[in-house]
Amino acid sequence: MINKEKYGKKEKNFSTSEQFSTTKVKTLDADFPIIGIGASAGGLEALELFLGNVPEKSGIAFIVVQHLDPTREGAMVELLKRVTPMLVFQAQEQTAVQPNCVYIIPPNKDMSLFHGALHLFEPVAPRGLRLPIDYLFRSMAEDRGERAIVAILSGMGTDGTLGLKAVKEKGGMVLVQEPASAKFDSMPKSSINTGLVDVVAPAEELIFKAIAYLKHKPVIGGLEQGLTDKDSNTFEKIAILLRSQTGHDFSFYKKTTVYRRIERRLGIHQINDLATYIRFLQENPQELQVLFKELLIGVTSFFRDPEAWEQLKKQAILELFATRSLDQPLRAWVPACSTGEEAYSLAIIFKEALEYAKPTAGFSFQVFATDLDRDAIKKARQGFYTANITADVSPERLRRFFIKEDGGYRVGKEIRNMVVFAPQNIIMDPPFTKIDIISCRNLLIYLTQELQKKLLALFHHSLNQGGFLFLGSSETIGILTDLFESLKGKSRLYRRLESSTQHKELFQFPSPRFRFPPGEPGAGKALPKEWKQAPNLENLANQLILQRYSPAAVMVNEMGDVLYTSGRVGRYLEPAAGKANWNIFVMTHESLGYKLSRSFQKAVSQNSTIALKNVKIGTEGEKQVVDITIEPLKEPEALRHLVMIVFTDVRVPVKTKETGKTSHTTANRSHVAELELDLQHSLQELQGVRQEMQSSQEELLLAYEELQSSNEELQSSNEEMTTSKEELQSLNEELQTVNYELQTKVDELSRTNNDMKNLLESTDIATLFLDNALCVRRFTARTAKIFKLIPGDVGRPITDIVSTLVYPELAIDAEEVLRTLVFVEKEVTTSNGRWCTVRIMPYRTLENKIDGLVLTFTDITVSKELEAVLRQTQADLKKRITNKEAELNKTKKRLQSEMKQKNKKENSNATMKNDESPEVPS
Repeated sequence: MINKEKYGKKEKNFSTSEQFSTTKVKTLDADFPIIGIGASAGGLEALELFLGNVPEKSGIAFIVVQHLDPTREGAMVELLKRVTPMLVFQAQEQTAVQPNCVYIIPPNKDMSLFHGALHLFEPVAPRGLRLPIDYLFRSMAEDRGERAIVAILSGMGTDGTLGLKAVKEKGGMVLVQEPASAKFDSMPKSSINTGLVDVVAPAEELIFKAIAYLKHKPVIGGLEQGLTDKDSNTFEKIAILLRSQTGHDFSFYKKTTVYRRIERRLGIHQINDLATYIRFLQENPQELQVLFKELLIGVTSFFRDPEAWEQLKKQAILELFATRSLDQPLRAWVPACSTGEEAYSLAIIFKEALEYAKPTAGFSFQVFATDLDRDAIKKARQGFYTANITADVSPERLRRFFIKEDGGYRVGKEIRNMVVFAPQNIIMDPPFTKIDIISCRNLLIYLTQELQKKLLALFHHSLNQGGFLFLGSSETIGILTDLFESLKGKSRLYRRLESSTQHKELFQFPSPRFRFPPGEPGAGKALPKEWKQAPNLENLANQLILQRYSPAAVMVNEMGDVLYTSGRVGRYLEPAAGKANWNIFVMTHESLGYKLSRSFQKAVSQNSTIALKNVKIGTEGEKQVVDITIEPLKEPEALRHLVMIVFTDVRVPVKTKETGKTSHTTANRSHVAELELDLQHSLQELQGVRQEMQSSQEELLLAYEELQSSNEELQSSNEEMTTSKEELQSLNEELQTVNYELQTKVDELSRTNNDMKNLLESTDIATLFLDNALCVRRFTARTAKIFKLIPGDVGRPITDIVSTLVYPELAIDAEEVLRTLVFVEKEVTTSNGRWCTVRIMPYRTLENKIDGLVLTFTDITVSKELEAVLRQTQADLKKRITNKEAELNKTKKRLQSEMKQKNKKENSNATMKNDESPEVPS
């Protein structure tokens, strides 16, 4: 039990009915823990494991969102009641959340938490595209902040991934079921791939991790008052370890933010002092990387604050169209871009603004997106996002700017080409310049005031005159009102003003710090100017040999793009006019073009070395002879699939000059022959090229038409299949839940059936169940001794079954009971001389409907025999009593007669005595 005193006192203020009522009650800000749980296919089993281990009276409330079939009532409430002592309810509108309770989302609803109360909404997205887990998690992030705790259990798809990002941004905790223990691991894996998960464990262990986290007492005390000297020194050691591992200094971040993140890691690992955590960091470098990720807070989404993006599109970008010349490309910079959603959003907004404004000529747009986290940059470059971005991106934008792929969406090539991603430390590295738009959202709120001012001055330096600065909803320019002016509206959109001298001291051009080896004194300080690296004799000699004595060489890929050059290649290659193009076939001298191209293709296709001997090149009126070697590289592994082209000059022997007319005639003839030979070769090559080009053009045209037709068909089929797949996936998840519920019901029914069978058999009473047509529905084994029944007789009329009962009115009485609903009970005999009591009663369902009859046959033969014996004994006793009464009557009469005689005799004697006695005087 956790916080018993804290939560127990609060519970006493509610009566049982008030505390656990699911009707509308007054909303309240709950100060007890609330855990949101998201699950899908296979989630019911995981929920039973999770909730089944919750300690009694834990003081925690649980809100469960399970993907349910919207067309049927679920049985989750009844199923979960069996595994937990907590009260389990189906949530209703404006239900106040109370501790020690579980609240289940109703079918076909979205649910959110607001001021400690649950609210239900009709889903907006069509079936198959609903994301109820994201919906709840986002509301919990806003309502609970850093107290929000969410858990992702078994399920298909990616629902919950965006929601947990919102929870992490607010400083909450995320628990995820270990994929290996989940029946369906798509949802847990999608959550883990974000890199934002705190705990990964089997479902039955997650609750203990959460309780341990809630029990953790803060180690860093008094965030508002700051650290003690001892804690401050310890924190500096953590900063040193971070810098040595990652090369980044977090001393510029707000202390409260950094302290909270460190405190969370302490709670997760159940570490009670900073010194122990330092040792833990030293022994576990991976924890340093996790803490680094935690401090970066790399959470973003597409089109966050849609109204602000609309203002950027319809006000700022349109103004740029009006003030910028067409030959001046528009440039944007997105520092701290994380995984790229904000950068791509900016490119999409520009594209929409271009279509909206319809300028006379097209503007080009380039977005530079940078971030400290190289892993985030790598993911951003891929441009692939999970399917739940549908919560932030409209269907129209998804159709136009994204490509649907298995498991999510990929940014279209047109938008992708607008964005350039690069790793950058905005604090230390040089900024981009001549920028028209800077979108820096939700970065400044994590930095100190001093650094905020310096970055704003840096942004002012980077922006063109009239450029725009786009900040997050919680960020402002502060006192730097002479650098930027705010645009009208609620969004944080600012226009650059003319440079001011008031804050010029804030701007200092960033430069990378020299990094000493980790742990060395002076780490992070700039390299002293007097330090110069000693020249390396071997390197200098190698450079001299490569530049002056080695043959010219060019390394290209299989497409001919130049990757590396060595030596003087200027006499063989020259840049082509127009747009820069570093392809060797474009740069090769015209006298080499065809020969080099054919030989290159042959070398690549055959994967063998091709050598061209004594090739003549005409350069500026001179003739040069060169040997060309084209070699596809096979080793080392890093250079595989590349091609090395080597140009080796051939020295032509100098011919002695002839005099007079003979030398002149010989030279002319030689020159003419040479020209004729070149012309003949050129004609042959031209003819071959023409035929190849014509044939290739026809084939390409035909292939293009076929591909275009196939592409349209495939596109249509792909859209249909995508829609069908999403619907089927949703249906599959719902069917998985329904199937598990039904399986649980079947198991329960099987147990009940077994209990009923054993009960009926143990009573030793023959029982027969008939339907309304008096056909056999079920019977016990004892009944087979009265009716000649076998299992195959189920469904046959009872009148067709041979019986040992001497009861011809059985069918009539049964029909009468069905008509009147009054039971009948009779004692009847059997053909073998036995007796039984037949009781005919209506069969009533749980809904109080009559659905047949129940006949019970109780063997009363022993009772009847005892009754016969009793009757005989009674008759004998009656006869004996009669005889005894007769004898008694005779004896009575005799005695009466004797008594009369005796009385007469006594009376006679008395008379005689009276006569004999003398008279006495009066």
